[in-house]
Amino acid sequence: MADKVLDASGLRCPMPLLKTRLALRELKTGQQLEVLATDAGSARDIPAYLAQSSHQLLSVEESSNQYRFVIRCG
Repeated sequence: MADKVLDASGLRCPMPLLKTRLALRELKTGQQLEVLATDAGSARDIPAYLAQSSHQLLSVEESSNQYRFVIRCG
């Protein structure tokens, strides 16, 4: 279960990524963030950002035009 949930549904690129970055700054190392997004660009942008950061992408799910990311704060 995530320590924090960010609902970025309905927001367009680049807002889901920007809000994800801000939310991760509020978490402590090891805590988990769940991000919900509807913008298709999120499926590309969020994993690309995380690959260049200290954070870890634990899972990605897509269903009914919604993306769900679970991230461990690094």
